[in-house]
Amino acid sequence: MHAVTTLSLSSSPAGSLTVDAYVVGTTQGSGKRPVSVAAPNSGLAPAARTALEDTLAAVGATGKAGEVVRVPGGGAVKAPLVVAVGLGSAPTGRGTHDAESLRRAAGAAVRDLAGTRRVALSFPATTPAEVEAVAQGALLGAYAFDRFRGTTAEDRKAPVAAVTVVVGKPRDRALRDAATRAEIVSAEVNRARDLVNTPPSHLHPADLAAAARAAMKGLPVTVDVLDEKALRRDGFGGILAVGQGSANPPRLVRMAYRPRGATTHLALVGKGITFDSGGLSLKPPKAMEAMKSDMGGAAAVIAAVAAIARMGLPVQVTGWAPSAENMPSGTAQRPSDVITIYGGTTVEVLNTDAEGRLILADALVRAAEDDPDLIVDIATLTGAQIVALGSRTSGVMGNGDDVRDGVWEASRRAGESMWPMPLPDDLRASLDSQVADIANIGDRNGGMLTAGLFLRDFVDGDQPWVHLDIAGPSFNESAAYGYTPKGATGAGVRTLVQVAEDLATGELEV
Repeated sequence: MHAVTTLSLSSSPAGSLTVDAYVVGTTQGSGKRPVSVAAPNSGLAPAARTALEDTLAAVGATGKAGEVVRVPGGGAVKAPLVVAVGLGSAPTGRGTHDAESLRRAAGAAVRDLAGTRRVALSFPATTPAEVEAVAQGALLGAYAFDRFRGTTAEDRKAPVAAVTVVVGKPRDRALRDAATRAEIVSAEVNRARDLVNTPPSHLHPADLAAAARAAMKGLPVTVDVLDEKALRRDGFGGILAVGQGSANPPRLVRMAYRPRGATTHLALVGKGITFDSGGLSLKPPKAMEAMKSDMGGAAAVIAAVAAIARMGLPVQVTGWAPSAENMPSGTAQRPSDVITIYGGTTVEVLNTDAEGRLILADALVRAAEDDPDLIVDIATLTGAQIVALGSRTSGVMGNGDDVRDGVWEASRRAGESMWPMPLPDDLRASLDSQVADIANIGDRNGGMLTAGLFLRDFVDGDQPWVHLDIAGPSFNESAAYGYTPKGATGAGVRTLVQVAEDLATGELEV
């Protein structure tokens, strides 16, 4: 993994805190004062605060959400540099800034400060949830993936090495716990980012399995890996069919976390296509450029299981990462082939580029055999998800509105953009096959939904199940924003951890 940024809490005033940059949150003002410093714990005297606001106004700062403005430090601030990051409009009445606004602002500031070693952040954050959001945003913003740089490595600015969040009571147990949670979850999101950013030349299915073992080292998690011989022996026809065209054989990883006293069991299933060429239904060259990210679901599951175990959550979790490389060759599966999924259902493969659902089907059937209370699968499954919801919002589907909406609520608390979608029964007929139990593609219209309907066929009706399609949000091909870098985002990790927490506390009922 990349270098880890350290996190600390402090109540030291701005005039005594030894850092290279001091970050303050700002809000949009009005009239003669177009920008206001929104940092109750900044330690700035009223006169110094007013002077800073005047300086920010003079250089055109507005406090608009995401705006980052640099001004010289000195005087009341010991740091040589002050950075003002906008939070948008000030809350009305006794309202507060929502956690995601704080998270994004902290991330934007720390991203902008790459090349700076020590940074302090003073935000309007007093509760544990607010402090956690600021810390998490900063740690997620302090990310870079430079493992494969050679001659250009020295030209890259290193991420911020140390982050201090300014709070009123740094020894408060609740605030310290919030900071610890931020450290754990952020580290695992960044682990998922590292895995997704790794080029397919260096991450074959066996390498992904090895990465899962490495992630669980020292944790109370048992890891089992089925290789191609074991997959064939046990009848995992979907994983084998997708992987049969590649020189790099497939794998199925099972990660089991069983804390003493836990009474609820969560199964997580993540799609792990380490590279997707489309197989014989070959993708256009441009569409392949980001296909190292087609294992984003498996990366999210690996990272989430590690985070859950590191946090010691009182819930059983079984993580599944079916993995294959989808390549064209003389041994690849063909359009019109019929394969047999684990458990006996036959599938007519009409399009080899609809491969993720085949490996997920195997894992879903197997996951249900452990009788979990809830199965959540996560996958970069369809381009139709991006058409329907854009590149930043994932789709949430399930075999019951209540459980679907419960997971959606968990995603909202985690700060990840998702939206509940239906699984209309009338679309299921388009998946009917003339020769097998089901076809792997259906009506092009509503493709995200027909993919969800395909998966639903492999989950018994009385088994609570939710499907997350993260095709767009998993890999940011545009400019970086907030705490989100260009490239891998680690989408889904925070939501999966929140789901586990909600099951443990009873917030999510199944």
